[in-house]
Amino acid sequence: MTLIPADQHFAVITAILALCALAFASERTVIGQKVTGTVVVILLAIAAANLGIIPHSAPAYGFIFSYVVPLLIPLFLFQADVRRLAREASRTSLAFLVAALGTVAGVIVAALLLDLSQLGVASELAADRREAGIVGLFASTYIGGSVNYAALGEITGLSADASFFSAATAADNLFSAVFLSVIALVPGAHWIARHFVEHTASEAVQVTETVVTPASISYALAAAAGIVAITDLLCWWLEIPSWRYAVMTLISVGLATAVPQIRDWFSGAFEVGVALSFPFFAAIAAGADIRAMISVAPLLIILVAILLSVHLTVLLVVGRKLGLTIPELLTASNAAILGATTAPAMAAAKGWHDQVTPGVLVGVLGYALGTFIGTALFQLW
Repeated sequence: MTLIPADQHFAVITAILALCALAFASERTVIGQKVTGTVVVILLAIAAANLGIIPHSAPAYGFIFSYVVPLLIPLFLFQADVRRLAREASRTSLAFLVAALGTVAGVIVAALLLDLSQLGVASELAADRREAGIVGLFASTYIGGSVNYAALGEITGLSADASFFSAATAADNLFSAVFLSVIALVPGAHWIARHFVEHTASEAVQVTETVVTPASISYALAAAAGIVAITDLLCWWLEIPSWRYAVMTLISVGLATAVPQIRDWFSGAFEVGVALSFPFFAAIAAGADIRAMISVAPLLIILVAILLSVHLTVLLVVGRKLGLTIPELLTASNAAILGATTAPAMAAAKGWHDQVTPGVLVGVLGYALGTFIGTALFQLW
């Protein structure tokens, strides 16, 4: 039982929006400016859910995931001209490959240090197959996000063990949210940032001063919804539902490139996208049930902590050697850990406007690579 029941839909939405408002307000303080509203809303949602104020799961969250999240991509991409983003996109793609390497290295180190066969004991799978499945499962989710996590759960057979899979999902949600908080703090750590090349934003994605009107916001929302609707129709017709974000990105970027004037026509779209991204962050963080994770499989905490620690270490060390910048590396890492929806949202919130489109593109790349790499590791292990 929670103070706000899951079936009180408007109350749940009100609580989420209140957390978002507090997070935005915190950015007016000295601490809030350093921590960022993104980190604040994640931590507030985790605390609120685990203190029994808001539920861990609710239909209202499903509404956010189903209807708000898809709108974010077009809203962010209306400023993107791919002809002037080629350099940034290619560099962020390289950063994403480094992030994927960090995930693979992290899951292998964790598997070698821990006896993962102890996890999922209720499963009918043999111990070695369970261990291999867990390796593939967490490799996939931290290369492509939850889409790949669900796929590997079915491929490995781990999803049949309800208690383990629930605990694993909690660990995934919690540490993804915590990791997002950590990487959001990295740019402010001068002892780290000073070792990297200074990031110079591309002129293609600098936010220009335009007049925001109710009409321009209405145009932007209508166009964004239209792109989502067209995308879903195409994916249904071609029977390629897993390509949804790839198609959505292609349409949005194609429109922005062919008609660059829409940046002015849809002024305010970017800001609306940032505002809508905060409820998404809060809904993700609220799903982290710490008690369930600790009671069912505490070894998961150590597993994910090792994995993400190695991931971040490889990301920063190899990324520095390759001359990549902090925004490129952190956007790529975000896309790998959380997927194509959070990477552009964080980039927008941090003011890295030139990383919004690359964040989506490498996130989609993660959807393609995550299941493949996770399956390969599962079979090889």
